[in-house]
Amino acid sequence: MGKQKQTRKFAVAKKMISAKDPRITKNQTKQAETVAKENKAKEVAQNQVTQVPTSMFFQYNTQLGPPYNVLVDTNFINFSIKNKLEIYKSMMDCLLAKCIPCITDCVMAELEKLGSKYRLALRLAKDPRFERLPCTHEGNYADDCLLQRCQQHRCYIVATCDKDLKRKIRKVPGVPIMYINSRKYSIERMPEAFGAPKN
Repeated sequence: MGKQKQTRKFAVAKKMISAKDPRITKNQTKQAETVAKENKAKEVAQNQVTQVPTSMFFQYNTQLGPPYNVLVDTNFINFSIKNKLEIYKSMMDCLLAKCIPCITDCVMAELEKLGSKYRLALRLAKDPRFERLPCTHEGNYADDCLLQRCQQHRCYIVATCDKDLKRKIRKVPGVPIMYINSRKYSIERMPEAFGAPKN
């Protein structure tokens, strides 16, 4: 017995969902609601203007003056040890004034997390000359903590070697950044730092 020939069916259309189907209308209303919410959020963000601190004279920060409060980051301590730089003395050589290195709870927590390999950095951070700043925010991510603190109070110099953190801090006017350059501390965005090497 031979194979039965299949005949082509003519004028048979594929089944399509109608435009008034409740599944389609439900999705369309959801999309419209999300778009409306996003537009509302954008309008609110555009209307909100950050207040400029009274200590700022254009890009110059009048609140900065000796003794300088220096917020120290985790990697700054580690790189200082690698480059055999004594933090307190090197800061004073760079700024030619008294400096108070400040360490937040988040930076201390980050140093403790690094383990026994960085125990020297942890011991250095517990130096009584370093001022300990308590943190009240949630979480213990040091970069966000330092950024938030220098946005609230423009009386700090931030000491870091982290490129991402530097990029974020550069967006905040009037906050100088201390970093390590050719085995010396250098500072940017601070005209009166006469001890800093000129690039």
